Amino acid sequence: QRAVTISANVNENYSLFEAIEYLENIMAEVAPTNQITWKGESEEVKETTNELYIIFALGLLTAYLVMAATFNSFVHPFIIMLTVPLAVFGGLVFILFLNSSINIFSQIALVILIGISTKNSILIVDYANQIRTTGKEIQASVKEACELRFRPIMMTSISTMIAMLPLVIGNIGPGAGEASRLAVGSTILGGMIISTFFTLYVTPTMYLTLAKNSKRIDVIDIELKKQMSKK
Repeated sequence: QRAVTISANVNENYSLFEAIEYLENIMAEVAPTNQITWKGESEEVKETTNELYIIFALGLLTAYLVMAATFNSFVHPFIIMLTVPLAVFGGLVFILFLNSSINIFSQIALVILIGISTKNSILIVDYANQIRTTGKEIQASVKEACELRFRPIMMTSISTMIAMLPLVIGNIGPGAGEASRLAVGSTILGGMIISTFFTLYVTPTMYLTLAKNSKRIDVIDIELKKQMSKK
C-alpha cells in the first residue's frame, strides 16, 4: 500500500485546527477515496477535539441531571439550560470578532461556560420558586425575583468579565501563548456578555411559559411548617 508523508509548519496567522480542516477539504476534493492518518500534534488535536465534544455533551447532561434532582423537576433545569446556547453563541461571536480561532483552548472555555452561564438563571428560577410558596402569582414572583437578583447577577457577571480582560487585552502584541490566552479570554468574555444580557429576558419569559404548574421540591414541608406554626 502506497503512502505519502507530508510535514509542514503552520503559519502564525492560522491555528493547527484550521490547517487540519483545510487539508481535509483538499483531500476530499483531490483524492476522496484515500485515507488520512494524522501524527504528532495533529493526531493529538484530532483526538482531543473528538473527546471534547463528548465531554461537552456529558457536561450538559450532568448539569441537567444534578439540577433536576435539586429542583425535583425536569422543567426548571430545562429553563436554566436555555442560557447555554446563548453563551456558546456569544463565545463564538467574540472568537470571530477578535480574530481568534476555534482550538483546544476555546473548546475548553466553552465547557467552562456551561457552569458559568447557568448561574444567573439558577438565581432567578430558585428565588422565583421560593416567592411562589408564599402564595404570590407566578407573574409577581418572577418580577420580584428579577428585581432582587439583578444586582448579584450583574456583580458576579461583571467580575467574571473583568477577570477575562487581561487575557484579551494582553494579546494585542505577539508573545508566547498569545493564541491560547486569546482563545480562552475571548470565548468566556463573549459568552458572559451575551448570556448575561439575554438571561434577564429569556429566563423570565420561559419560566412564565413552562413553569406555570411546577412547584418547589420542599413546598409540602414549607406548608406543614406554616400549619404547625399557626397551632
